[in-house]
Amino acid sequence: MSHATVLDAVGLGPSELGEGTLSVTTPIDGSEIALLGEHSADDVEEIITRAATAFEAWRQVPGPRRGELVRLIGEELRTHKEALGALVALECGKILQEGLGEVQEMIDICDFAVGVSRQLYGLTIASERPGHAMRETWHPLGACAIITAFNFPVAPWCWNAALALVCGDPVVWKPSEKTPLTALATQKIVERAMARFGDAPEGLSQVVIGGVEAGKALTASPDVAIVSATGSVRMGRAVGPVVAARFGRCILELGGNNAMVVAPSADLELAVRAIVFSAVGTAGQRCTSLRRLIVHEDIYDELVPRLRSVYAGLPIGDPLADEILVGPLIDAQAHHNMQDALDRARADGGIVHGGERILASEHPDAFYVNPAIVEMPSQTEIVREETFAPILYVMRYRELDEAIAQHNDVPQGLSSCIFSTDVRETEQFLSAVGSDCGIANVNIGPSGAEIGGAFGGEKDTGGGRESGSDAWRGYMRRQTNTVNYSRELPLAQGITFEI
Repeated sequence: MSHATVLDAVGLGPSELGEGTLSVTTPIDGSEIALLGEHSADDVEEIITRAATAFEAWRQVPGPRRGELVRLIGEELRTHKEALGALVALECGKILQEGLGEVQEMIDICDFAVGVSRQLYGLTIASERPGHAMRETWHPLGACAIITAFNFPVAPWCWNAALALVCGDPVVWKPSEKTPLTALATQKIVERAMARFGDAPEGLSQVVIGGVEAGKALTASPDVAIVSATGSVRMGRAVGPVVAARFGRCILELGGNNAMVVAPSADLELAVRAIVFSAVGTAGQRCTSLRRLIVHEDIYDELVPRLRSVYAGLPIGDPLADEILVGPLIDAQAHHNMQDALDRARADGGIVHGGERILASEHPDAFYVNPAIVEMPSQTEIVREETFAPILYVMRYRELDEAIAQHNDVPQGLSSCIFSTDVRETEQFLSAVGSDCGIANVNIGPSGAEIGGAFGGEKDTGGGRESGSDAWRGYMRRQTNTVNYSRELPLAQGITFEI
């Protein structure tokens, strides 16, 4: 499948891709596939103004009617799943199956959000005063800025946008400058759905193309009620205080340093399959990638050789090819970061298996690597850092309490798992004294999640929640209503105030 074919299938032609200063390259071979114009600061302000105007109209549309637009977006995504999935693979380097899976996540969250549009429930609350009723209602909040990262260029936008739209909020999307084409293609899909919908206000869904300055403009604007930002911890530390200073709402999805505990009773066949996908999927460039493997000493010498054997046979190459399981790193900087991490691990006494650059003669401007397994004597500082690359640090443990303490002894708190068939161990891992992450799994890897559950984590992961469960509340404002239907005016707490 040629690059031009992929771009043409999503409706991106030469006239849209050849004028501008932002060079977009594919990590498959490092070639340039587009030159895009970037939005200026004035452009961003105009986009925010359009979103604010759209909010005035959209908040008055009934929730179920707003859900109809999201249903149509889901229909359009189903129609264009193959084309958009291929573009995801072309632009960010994940294999085609993962690209298709990411679009399926978009479809799934649209289905979920349509249901939510009829379930924006508040509570009925017992009042202490006779002749009074209390209730809780939820109302649209305002424009929602969605800042996304390169590794999942479309799904996190939809996690936010589908819910924001049914909650009554317009959306403004600033994709990573490394993966803007998927955003432009998705916007075309949304515009088709809006045309079918018929009366969606102008500015309801918009895309901002640009770098840090564009993100700063969205973050600082008092007309942007919600900023949902996915990216590095450094980015979150910049975004969070700015939004907090103006009392805006922030949803942060930041770093992950995810671990698996493999207990003596684990089904090793199952564990090996989960480890490999979780550690090498998207070339280790997922926020939920498996980075630390904490293995009981009794099974360590059986498990690690099996992993090394599987790693040695992994098909690595063009992610658009059917047989490939591992695509490239996103760019040269990612490769540099990986090699630096491996050098530091060696200096700490680690034994490195793999990690070399490959296919450099065929693709000198692309960065394919053998995924690395690193046997570590302990959890050193480099292990406690997140490196966005296929590096799996492996360590031993003796007692479960020791493994859980080691598991939690990192700044990040996104995803986690244990492989064990001992219910006492698994329940301890899921308890208040177990994993400190926002996601904790049993006999399933940490990488990937269903949209039915809220996605996000604790500590340096930012504390945000997106996607399923009651995450919709993050896009609305809560209001408590008290209604006096009596002829008296009793005061709360029994206060007497006579005039």
